[in-house]
Amino acid sequence: MPGMASLKIAIAQINCTVGDLAGNAARIVAAAHEAKRLGADLLLTPELALSGYPPEDLLLRPDFYRACSRELHALAAAVPNIDMLVGHPEERADEGGRRYNAASLLRGGMIAATYRKHRLPNYEVFDEERYFAAGDAPCVVVVNGVRVGVNICADVWEPGAADAARAAGAQILLALNASPFHMNKQERRYEVLKSRIAATSIPVVYANLVGGQDELVFDGASFAVDAGGRLTHQLPSFVECVDIVEYRDGHLLPGTLTAPQPLEAEVYAALKLGVTDYLGKNGFPGAIIGLSGGIDSALTLAIAVDALGADKVRAVMMPSPYTAQMSLDDSREMIERLGVEYDEIPIAAAMEQFAVSLAPTFSRLGEKPAWDTTDENLQARIRGMILMAISNRTGRIVLTTGNKSEMAVGYATLYGDMAGGFAVIKDVFKTFVYRLARYRNTLSDVIPENIITRAPSAELKPGQTDQDSLPPYEVLDAIIEAYMERDECPRQIIAAGLPEADVRRVVGLLKKNEYKRRQAPVGIRVSRRGFGKDWRYPITFRYQDEY
Repeated sequence: MPGMASLKIAIAQINCTVGDLAGNAARIVAAAHEAKRLGADLLLTPELALSGYPPEDLLLRPDFYRACSRELHALAAAVPNIDMLVGHPEERADEGGRRYNAASLLRGGMIAATYRKHRLPNYEVFDEERYFAAGDAPCVVVVNGVRVGVNICADVWEPGAADAARAAGAQILLALNASPFHMNKQERRYEVLKSRIAATSIPVVYANLVGGQDELVFDGASFAVDAGGRLTHQLPSFVECVDIVEYRDGHLLPGTLTAPQPLEAEVYAALKLGVTDYLGKNGFPGAIIGLSGGIDSALTLAIAVDALGADKVRAVMMPSPYTAQMSLDDSREMIERLGVEYDEIPIAAAMEQFAVSLAPTFSRLGEKPAWDTTDENLQARIRGMILMAISNRTGRIVLTTGNKSEMAVGYATLYGDMAGGFAVIKDVFKTFVYRLARYRNTLSDVIPENIITRAPSAELKPGQTDQDSLPPYEVLDAIIEAYMERDECPRQIIAAGLPEADVRRVVGLLKKNEYKRRQAPVGIRVSRRGFGKDWRYPITFRYQDEY
C-alpha cells in the first residue's frame, strides 16, 4: 500500500575477535555488502562488534579508544550506501574522558547518532562498571521513515531503557548483544524480551555475537519478537550469518525460524566452537591430547577432531603398569575410527627412574606407605611432562581432559593431568560427559561402547575406580551444582535429600581445592556458573557454612 512504513533490517550475526579492529571492520563491511544485496535498509551488528567482546582491561588504555575511533570513521566511509548500527567503545573528550559502551548509526560516510548503554552489568562474567560510565539518554533514529530505538544488551534485561526509547517515539527496538552461552539461556532471553514488549508494545530485533573468546562462547541465536510477543525470526546457533527482518506498517513479517536443538547438541556445538576459536584466534597449529582409555579424554578427542580436523590433532597414550589392556584396545579403536596421529609412550621406565632417584630422600623422610598419592601423582606428572615436551616441539597446544566434577573436588593432579593450555570440558559435569558422548555417537560412531559403559578409573593403582574415593557421580554432581551454581548452603542441600556425609565431604573438598583451580588452564564455560570469571572465592578463608 502507498505510504506504508517499511524497513528491512539485516542482522549481522558475526564472529569478532577482541582487539582485531581491522579484521572486525572487514567482517562488518562484508556483512553490509551482503545486507545490501538482500535489499536491507539497515545493518544491525552485535554489541562492541568493532572491538570484540569483552575487551576487558584493553578498555583502560586511552590508545585503544583512539584506535577504535579511527576504525569507526574509516568504517563509515567504507560503506556509505547502507545505514549501519555498529557497537563500539567510545571515549568522550568533551566529558573529561568519560567512556561508554556505545552504538553509532553510520550513514552516508558519517556518524549520524550515538547511543550509550544505560545498564552496566556487574555480575556473572560481566564487569562493565569497571570500565564504562552509564548513559542516560534514549536514542531514536529515523530509517526509511521508521522511528528506530536502540538498546544494548543489559538494557533490555531490566525496565527503563526500552521504556525510554518507546517514550521518545520508537516504533521498533533494535538490541545489540554480546550475550554468552550457557545451558538453557535462550528460553531466558525469550522471557526477558517478552516482558520488555509487554511494557512497551513495540517489536524487538535481537542481534547477538557468535564465536569463542577465551572461556566464553557466544552462541548467536539472534531472533526477533513482534509486538504481541510472538517469535517471528530465529537464526541458527554457533554460526555466522546475515538474515533479514522486515518491519512493515507496525508489524514484523514472518521469516527464518530455525528449530531448537537438544541440549546435548547445543553444548557440544559450544565446546566445538570454543576449541576452534581458541586455537584459531591464538594461532596454534593444532592440538595434543593425552588418552587414557576413559570417557573424558575420549570426548575431548572427539570434540577436537570435529573442531579442528583429524590432521590437526595428535593423541598420545602413555600406559603404566596399571593401565588395563581394555584401555589400550579402546584407545586404539577410537584412533582408528577418527584417523588422527597417534603415539604410545610407556612410562614404566620413567616411573622406575623416579623411584630410584627419590629413594634416598624418601628414606630420610621416614618409612613410606606401600602405596600413596605420591606414586599416583608421579604417574600423572610424568605424562604431563611428555605431553608438554611434544607441545614444545610441535607448537601444538595440549588440551586437558578434566571435567567440572573433578575440578570441584580436586580429583586432578597439579602439573600432571592439569598440565596444558586449554581445558575443553572443564565446565561439564561427569554425568553430562556421558550424555555428550552418547550424543556424539548419534552423529557417527566414534567413541567405543566400552569407554562409555565401563566404570570410570584413573588407573593409577591396581583395581582403582573413581568411586573408591568419590561419591557416585549423580550424587557428587548434584551437590556441586547446588552449592557452587545455586549458592545453596549445606543445610539446604541435605534437606533436599542428599546424604549428609557426602555433602560435608564434597563441600569440604570444594573449598580445599581452590588453590588447584587457580592454577588450572582456562576452559570453556557452558553452565550458568563456571570455575572462571564468575567464580571468585578466596583461597584462604575460615568461613563455616550452615549445616
